[in-house]
Amino acid sequence: MSARSRARVLAKLVAMIVVAGALVAGMLLPFIGGTGVVARNSASLLDALPVELTDATPAGNSRVLAADGSLITNFYTNNRTVVTSDQIADVMKQALVDIEDSRFYDHNGLDVQGTLRAAVTNLSAGSVQEGGSTITQQLVKQTLLETADTAEERTAAVEQDGVEGLSRKLREARLALALEETYAKDEILTRYLNIVYFGRGAYGIQAAAQRYFSVNASDLTLPQAATLAGLVQSPGQDDPITNPERAQNRRNQVLQRMFDLGHVSEAELTEISAQPVQVAEGGNAPNGCIDAVVGGFFCSFMQAYLTGTLGIPQEQLDNGGLTIQTTLDPQLQVYGDQSVLQTLPMGAELAGMFTAVQPGTGNVLAMSVNRRFGCSDPDCESVVLHAAASKGAGSTYKVFTAAAALEAGIGAGTVISTPGNRYTSRVFRGPSCGGDRNSSNGFYCVQNAGNYPDTIDMVGALVRSSNTYFLALEDRLGSVEGPVRMAERMGMEFDQPNQTPADQIIAENRGSFTLGAEATSPLDLVTAYATLGAQGTQCDPVPVTQVLDRDGQPLTRDGQPVLPEPGGNCTRDAIPPNVANTLASILVGDTARPEGTGTRAAIPGHQIAGKTGTAQGRDSVAFVGVMPEYAASVMVFNPKAQQDVGGFGGNMPATIWRNAFAPYLADKPTSAFPPVDPALMGGAPAPPTGNQGGGGNGGGNGGGDDDDGRGNGRGNRGNGG
Repeated sequence: MSARSRARVLAKLVAMIVVAGALVAGMLLPFIGGTGVVARNSASLLDALPVELTDATPAGNSRVLAADGSLITNFYTNNRTVVTSDQIADVMKQALVDIEDSRFYDHNGLDVQGTLRAAVTNLSAGSVQEGGSTITQQLVKQTLLETADTAEERTAAVEQDGVEGLSRKLREARLALALEETYAKDEILTRYLNIVYFGRGAYGIQAAAQRYFSVNASDLTLPQAATLAGLVQSPGQDDPITNPERAQNRRNQVLQRMFDLGHVSEAELTEISAQPVQVAEGGNAPNGCIDAVVGGFFCSFMQAYLTGTLGIPQEQLDNGGLTIQTTLDPQLQVYGDQSVLQTLPMGAELAGMFTAVQPGTGNVLAMSVNRRFGCSDPDCESVVLHAAASKGAGSTYKVFTAAAALEAGIGAGTVISTPGNRYTSRVFRGPSCGGDRNSSNGFYCVQNAGNYPDTIDMVGALVRSSNTYFLALEDRLGSVEGPVRMAERMGMEFDQPNQTPADQIIAENRGSFTLGAEATSPLDLVTAYATLGAQGTQCDPVPVTQVLDRDGQPLTRDGQPVLPEPGGNCTRDAIPPNVANTLASILVGDTARPEGTGTRAAIPGHQIAGKTGTAQGRDSVAFVGVMPEYAASVMVFNPKAQQDVGGFGGNMPATIWRNAFAPYLADKPTSAFPPVDPALMGGAPAPPTGNQGGGGNGGGNGGGDDDDGRGNGRGNRGNGG
């Protein structure tokens, strides 16, 4: 070594001695007066431990779990999975202590002797061979750095030079002593192993073990532990994936140190040192909904529920170590995904949304669509189409009119005659069937697709999906208010930007409401129909059943759980149970009777209440199927343009519904619906209806197509059956 090099080494060694001496003096003389560094910082030296150091390790990833406990994804800023002491291999603890702080179990947080020894060793070698600070001091530094809220705090946590640098070291020294008085050695070591950065986005030993070796921290071997312990000082330079030779050299330095301290044998040192580093590269833990293992769109809906409805800040999701137990049924989600893709290719212009909920709880079970969530490719989508009101749902809305009529005392046996498969309202104004508004004196006229009986009752009209019957039934009710309010009570909401508010629909007396002309979200639609499966109990959709804090306790705000009590999202008897049960039993005919429009959804051995819907011009098609245990809607449309779907609600939607549920229900029994209420099944024959009558104001915006999947007639500017 040249004289100049020896001088530089000597100067650095003297500087280290000065710093070590200052640390000792700072601890022994906290009350020195004057203008020196110690005096200026004596107040902070005597402060109680900051909350960052009395808390446990930074909380780590928030985990999002499916209903069966399987992982959907994580939310995190830094990829960290906190583990307990017994979940870390003993050899990992030993390797880290030996190379970073071999006197860890002997000192009280400060180790001047060790600092000087490390300085001499490192300066002589020209590289970092041993850690200069104790593990406790490093824990203080890392904790203050990771919990810093401002750029100034982050700078202060790593300041190296001058008075500020010495001030930081003094504060770290004092806090290290205080930590040692407060916590056991194993707790300090565990916290450090959970906080330290190992490179490649891996914070903490569990993330590092997974990232470099695809194992848990508890299963690390001696060569793996030595490699990771060597990464702490310089994770970028000693990366075993990109710099295997440097990583091998560094690992061998760790092994040599462990041998010198009597913690590995000569045979182990010789055998392992001759081997290259063996990595088994794993990826970082999934982060966010774009990385969701299953149900990316469900995940996005769930995330919006957490941050919006529950008011949990995204920062808390990313850094709070929460456990989020969701309602997602991964089996039904996968079957839904497969079913949609069997009918519509990934990224096709037509989107098919399968949306399932549980009647009586509102638990959202699945959200499938022929799109990938959140990416930038043509087959990707960031909007949760299941929750967006995009297109009309056609004749699925006839159920709201039927429910309002039953509640108003108009029985399911009520017969209405509409000769000629067309009907002109006596109440609602709108376009005529002939296109000439004057031909019907401005009153709204609709027609059926294909041939329907001139005279039919409510049961037959629901099963066959008769447009004319339900416009005439709206006439009987006198206004659209009853069906609109019934829809709201069952779970429909008309509050999205592209929807018409319910009060406005009523004020305008839109006769087309019963034919489903209003923009509808698939989630709202299935939520409303689930009310029938739950005997009149309406439940708002929920994607989460538990939100636990880092300690496994329910997350609270101001002393109250952020998640409402179970059932708090439900309204019992939102509609009369006898109305719900009677309608559900009638709608079984839609899938079970030959004339039903939803027979493609039938699954032998299961009673399914169903209803099809087809928007005017087949711009959108829908099917909703309900059982007491499960309910799901399927809507198919082009979300970016008007496009003829090329079928009816009884075609693609009913097929997707069946193909999702048939394998799912193969090993699951379902219940029959309660019987109809005989009092609601009556009804006197009605006189033939005509164009007579005074008529009200408002009117609607169209008739529609029947959707039995067989007819090919045309309706008028609107949505229908």
